[in-house]
Amino acid sequence: MNTSEKRFRLVSGKNGIIVETKSVFLSEIHDSELAVSAVRDMAAAAGFDQVREFMTATAASELATNILRYADRGILLVSLVTGLLTGIEGLELFACDEGPGIQDIDKAMQEQYSSLQNSLGLGLPSVKNMMDDFFIESIPGCGTRILAYKWKESSSVYKITGYEDIDRVISCAG
Repeated sequence: MNTSEKRFRLVSGKNGIIVETKSVFLSEIHDSELAVSAVRDMAAAAGFDQVREFMTATAASELATNILRYADRGILLVSLVTGLLTGIEGLELFACDEGPGIQDIDKAMQEQYSSLQNSLGLGLPSVKNMMDDFFIESIPGCGTRILAYKWKESSSVYKITGYEDIDRVISCAG
């Protein structure tokens, strides 16, 4: 299958019912500030505690920075969602670009790896660690999509589903 025949499967709303969405178009460095502001506003309005709000805003900043650094432009959708499996409110970050894509996702998810010089290589691994759910899909030559969730009550996910680790929750929900 050549690049033009490949299709993205990852879409916004994978694990939640979307209640409200703010779209942040990213093309200039200051647009990452708009992404952070959108997350903080939506998290505060939804009643997130400050730690969860800060972690989600930091993840949005990392995603926006990666889009601008690697793809030059893209979009970040920030959505208030209700979890399909749990009914818990959360925030969904859906980052999408049409850049060069990631050649090796496993390598890109390793801490301290970067395809660029003068980068710490902590962006994507940090986003995965800060968020409760994390999905990534990339097609070299077509772009990258990342879908991440921060739930208002993360510990409740474990109690309701009976799973001890989030990777198992992801695989069952996916």
